[in-house]
Amino acid sequence: MHRPTLALPQEPAGGIAGWAADLVDALGAPGAGLFVALENVFPPLPSEIILPLAGFAAGQGELSLASALFWTTLGSVAGAVVLYWLGALFGRERMYALWARLPLVKTSDLRRTEEWFARHGTKAVLLGRMVPIFRSLISVPAGVERMPVPLFLVLTALGSLVWNSALVLAGYWLGEQWDKVGAYVGVLSKGVLVVCLVAVAGYVAVRVRAGRGAARHRRV
Repeated sequence: MHRPTLALPQEPAGGIAGWAADLVDALGAPGAGLFVALENVFPPLPSEIILPLAGFAAGQGELSLASALFWTTLGSVAGAVVLYWLGALFGRERMYALWARLPLVKTSDLRRTEEWFARHGTKAVLLGRMVPIFRSLISVPAGVERMPVPLFLVLTALGSLVWNSALVLAGYWLGEQWDKVGAYVGVLSKGVLVVCLVAVAGYVAVRVRAGRGAARHRRV
């Protein structure tokens, strides 16, 4: 395969991007699928590198676009299944025991979260596969709540296919500029992270305020 010029601002040529290119060089589309599977289990490995790279390789005729989409989606599902079973093995009892040790939270909060997942779990798994950061994490509560495996597989495959198609096709169309996809996805990931941090900060603030109010009420 013709090696693209790696231009990710934070990634040296011999780093993760170089390793991803080596995998595609050596194994073709299955190599891209293997990287995506590992990325699901170890989120620091960025899918925004391997997916556009696979699309670029398809544009160069080194592999077919269909095989790139098939293998990367298969890798996404395989990695998600590992996290699903980790969640299932961890189980509800351990989740409640761990939750009880955390400050500023109540068992009722976890119970409400479970109830929400019971009502909206299908949408959460499907749409979560298209959101940076949550793409991998959403598989864990699905396992904890023991979502039926066939349903989990279908939802994960569909959501992953949408995400993978967007990034693979972007790399296919951008050609030698495939690496620009990573910059845009990085901005999106940072935006999601900021929203999460704001939500957590707001939750903690509400809990602290409620705790102080309860303490004052007891003194009265």
